[in-house]
Amino acid sequence: MRYQISGKQLDIGEALQSHVKTELGATVDKYMQRPTDATVTFSKNAHEYICEATVHLSTGLTASASGRAGDVYPAFEACREKMDKQLRRHKRRLKDHSRERSQPVEFASADLYVLAAEEDETEVDGDSLAPVIVAEMETRVPTLSVGEAVMQMELAGKPLLVFRNEKHGGVNVVYSRDDGNVGWIDPRNSK
Repeated sequence: MRYQISGKQLDIGEALQSHVKTELGATVDKYMQRPTDATVTFSKNAHEYICEATVHLSTGLTASASGRAGDVYPAFEACREKMDKQLRRHKRRLKDHSRERSQPVEFASADLYVLAAEEDETEVDGDSLAPVIVAEMETRVPTLSVGEAVMQMELAGKPLLVFRNEKHGGVNVVYSRDDGNVGWIDPRNSK
């Protein structure tokens, strides 16, 4: 597994890097056979150290976790424990589904636009109807089953996930609802 360990305005020593590789590697290997790479970032906010980790798995899924503590090592341990819990739940769900993915997840490219917020929404100019595009980039849209999409959304800690449904190839969305449930939007089924 490839590691990228860095600090935001923080010096990361060899001992910490070695500790991260050993502990995170053991945690990931316990649940997943073929992780591809891991990114671990340390930062400091006032008196608190923050550790954020992202692990990309060979199946195409991504697991993310973060931890906070008064020292850098306990911050990493908090992050590692959250990662351990996520991967354990993910593996249990895979066993519950009794399904092994034989092929890696396919990704399609899609344009991603970030629109600027309006400063004064009371304007009725012709110019105010078209928002300003702040960022234009490309993102990847995975082809997954609905269950895998829900797992990916929860592993990444995101409020929603856009994906291609592997049954019919259509674009679908799963999202976290305010009541704690997960919503699923499949435009193909609407009439």
